[in-house]
Amino acid sequence: MLGFVTWNVDPILLHIGDGGIRWYGLLWAIGLYVAYLIQVKLYAHENCPKDWPDKIFIWMTLGTIIGARLGHCWFYEWHWTDDPIQIFAWNIHYRNPYIEHPLWLLRIWEGGLASHGAAVGLIISSWLLNKKHFSKQPKFHTSLIWIFDRLVIGVCVAGALIRLGNLMNSEIYGGPTDLPWGFVFVRDGQTVPCHPTQIYEMLYCLVAFGVTWLMYWKGKCYRREGLIFGVFLELVFGTRFMLEFIKNDQEAFEQQMLLNMGQWLSLPLIVWGIWLIVRSLRRPCVDC
Repeated sequence: MLGFVTWNVDPILLHIGDGGIRWYGLLWAIGLYVAYLIQVKLYAHENCPKDWPDKIFIWMTLGTIIGARLGHCWFYEWHWTDDPIQIFAWNIHYRNPYIEHPLWLLRIWEGGLASHGAAVGLIISSWLLNKKHFSKQPKFHTSLIWIFDRLVIGVCVAGALIRLGNLMNSEIYGGPTDLPWGFVFVRDGQTVPCHPTQIYEMLYCLVAFGVTWLMYWKGKCYRREGLIFGVFLELVFGTRFMLEFIKNDQEAFEQQMLLNMGQWLSLPLIVWGIWLIVRSLRRPCVDC
């Protein structure tokens, strides 16, 4: 087979003793910082209080990391056991070690972050931030959706960099392909080319960034609350839903499901995005 890429990149950028600086962690940090810089630019454009970008950076970083960690452990860490737990009249053959050992949640060095969990964490932290700080400024009419119309522009860039980190880790890729850009993920034990879905996801994140950036600056769509956020949800999670058909299941239990976990978790966000777009277009434009 011609044209495929043999991928054998060391996931550790700089070895220090038994550990080191990993590409994945570094790209996470860069993504969060770039998202922060974008917020600084957007909030300055709208003459918001100068401390708002710093507040949103702290709250969103905590919400993203905690949500991503909890999301992975709850959504993806269910494993088959021959010693089932009986709940009411049912024998449950799947167990989650993080429920039995909650302190294991702190073992972040073992990996395990989920984008859908990060989305939930962002929603909760944004709501708390608005309630505690932003909504107390009488000059500004802020809401959860107002925050997200601006936040998701930076989230697109962070998402692209995080998917690059997945590529460096040789993880979360697709099934076999005979396309010339297939990757053989040697470090993960693969011997045939597979879809480099990490790159596909990087690309749709960058497309989403371009679209939402132009919507904000050229289309001034921030004057229609929910429009930018709704389009973001469709571009990111709508594409994610379709892409899951060629991705390998992350956990064995997904093989028994009609749709995999990533698709089920994307559906509510897709529906929410459609509702936001329709609602924003039906409402009068602010300051138009």
